[in-house]
Amino acid sequence: MRRVYAALAGLLLLSVVVQFYFAAVGAFDKPQVDGSFALHSVTGTLVIPVLSLLATVAAALSRAPGRQIALTILPLGLVIVQMLIIALGEALDDSTGNTTPASLAVLGLHAVNGLAIMGVSGFVFRGARLLATTTGDAPRDAAAQAS
Repeated sequence: MRRVYAALAGLLLLSVVVQFYFAAVGAFDKPQVDGSFALHSVTGTLVIPVLSLLATVAAALSRAPGRQIALTILPLGLVIVQMLIIALGEALDDSTGNTTPASLAVLGLHAVNGLAIMGVSGFVFRGARLLATTTGDAPRDAAAQAS
């Protein structure tokens, strides 16, 4: 089960890297259309949350330390924060739907939070790899040191 956890954690990290790529694809698409960020949206609202949940279950079944399990579910929480950032940013748009300085200031946090998701996913993968490569009671200690 530890190897499954490490594989899922690796896929989670990979999906976050791909998420940044899809954001760039959407940003550079010309002309900007409703579907410009479709891949970014699907990855962020479906792939990353599902991988975070599956990896968390695998971490628990692997008897990872509590901190490692909490870090593994954290990307899901941060994805929820991403959605709240978008909602708040859009709420601060003007009456015609155009961005305002306030909405831009909030929407800029979307990228910063994305970096947090990347960092956490990296820590999760590191801890999962340590857990997978140790034996006996050592995995709990090794994964705890990685966190």
